[in-house]
Amino acid sequence: MKVKASEFILVDISNSFTKVAFSSRARLGRVHRLPTSELTEKNLRALSPGRSARIAIAASVVPAKNRVLQAVLPDPVCWVGPGIPLGIGINYPHPETIGADRLANAVAAASLHGTPAIVVDFGTAVTFDVISPDGSYLGGVIAPGLTAMTEYLHTHTALLPLVTLREPRHAIGKSTRGAMLSGAIHGYRGLIGEIVRQITREMPGRKKPLLIATGGDARVIAGRTGLFSVVSPQLTLEGLRLIGCRNFPQTSGSG
Repeated sequence: MKVKASEFILVDISNSFTKVAFSSRARLGRVHRLPTSELTEKNLRALSPGRSARIAIAASVVPAKNRVLQAVLPDPVCWVGPGIPLGIGINYPHPETIGADRLANAVAAASLHGTPAIVVDFGTAVTFDVISPDGSYLGGVIAPGLTAMTEYLHTHTALLPLVTLREPRHAIGKSTRGAMLSGAIHGYRGLIGEIVRQITREMPGRKKPLLIATGGDARVIAGRTGLFSVVSPQLTLEGLRLIGCRNFPQTSGSG
């Protein structure tokens, strides 16, 4: 089998899902997704037979899975964190406590969409990350994720079902599932709007921040809020690509 070589392999290990993509310096390739609980050496190798990469860039919030990457990916793996060149400032008391995915989101937001910006990542947790007008990471907000909330209701009650997230037909639910969907979708849109208002009040400068949505539930929640200018489900991987470009110079024959 002929091996197709890429400049980067990008890996984003989050609590629920892991995303993997090969990329050139300019664009992402196909994105592969698997549950993080199923991230093993065998499954990682099976995602992309016949592919190789010169450099691995990784963001992980699940340290127990890092050894899987180290066993399979090109050595050494470039782990994203505040100690490597990112292209953004960090105005935060303990930078080492910032999630690597949140730093990657901030890098992509500042580079691809401009500042000031607020990135809302709809994952296992819904996180808000704030980038100042001068391109510095300021901090953010962490709230429970939408799926986590619906699963909690199902697990901790006797009669409430596990619902598949979708747009509710009515605000007033005419069934248990309808009522749960309304509470989840409309409730989260209200949560997003209020947190964004509070963040915007505290941001420096007078320019209104750009709102960027990413993560697994971004399209479900962000689409009808009227708040978001950008919905970019692969923002974290784009940030990893940009970090790779900054940390590893162009070489002859690279894409």
